[in-house]
Amino acid sequence: MLLAAAAILVGFIILIWSADLFVAGAASIAENMGMSPIIIGLTIVSLGTSAPEILVSLTAAVSNAGDLAIGNAIGSNIANIGLVLGITVLVAPMMVHQSCMKKEMPVLLLVTFGAGMLLIDDELSNLDAGLMMGTLALIIIYMVRSQQQDAVLLEEAEEEYLHHLNPLRAWLTFALGLALLIASSRMLVWGSVTIAQTLGVSELVIGLTIVAIGTSLPELAATIASALRGHTEIALGNVIGSNLFNLLAVMAIPGIVGPESLEHAVITRDYPTMTFLTVFLALAIFISRKRSASTQGHSYVGRTVGMLLVSFYAGYYYWLYLSL
Repeated sequence: MLLAAAAILVGFIILIWSADLFVAGAASIAENMGMSPIIIGLTIVSLGTSAPEILVSLTAAVSNAGDLAIGNAIGSNIANIGLVLGITVLVAPMMVHQSCMKKEMPVLLLVTFGAGMLLIDDELSNLDAGLMMGTLALIIIYMVRSQQQDAVLLEEAEEEYLHHLNPLRAWLTFALGLALLIASSRMLVWGSVTIAQTLGVSELVIGLTIVAIGTSLPELAATIASALRGHTEIALGNVIGSNLFNLLAVMAIPGIVGPESLEHAVITRDYPTMTFLTVFLALAIFISRKRSASTQGHSYVGRTVGMLLVSFYAGYYYWLYLSL
């Protein structure tokens, strides 16, 4: 038990650090190959920031712990909105651009409901997983084409993501980050499965709680840092992008490895909670936009919304506790 807990703790630390190395190396390699900063930000960096969830999901799937992978994906999305975004809005009111209401948030809502329809039969099939991955590819292509000429996003991508490493250092950083990601994800999955078996709780619950919070820590740090620097649009973008990748990539991985039967609680408890938080966030953004008297198409999500999000998140954990 103690060894498993230590494996989880050390695994999380290495996982978070190695994800930064992986992103820095991959982004620099792409930059050295002539890829534009905005494309790097929308593809490599978006994928890289979800690398912990992706590697944990893949490791869990091939280790016959598919419930852990599903719990990780859904739990991370719940944590991203309820915990990460809730705390961020408490730190600083979040500015929302009009484009978020017209593009990113509608896409997240459609993906949330669409993925839910695929899972309503309590099974994640190879076809379901293929549809999810195909949808992700289409979304990335759309985002790149629609935002390629956005000067503001170009400047933010340059400032936030690019580390300008020389080719040799970029490849070494990338290789080290990838190797550590794989090793730490194995440690984390082993420790999580061991604790689940020892405590007599399902791997789904461990994925929804311990693993989900741990893999959401990078988003929490990055989002709060962006908000404190006044880049609140980046803060919201981090959460929306991460949730899209979790739904369409992280959750799809077990289905790609092999058909996965889901615990019924996923459809009756966990996925509805994630959907509720997503819809609540969209409504909060819409209402703030309607009530805002600000110009240039901007509105702000205030601390009241942040308090509600954190409260909903705490309420969900209490629901999980009651269902054990």
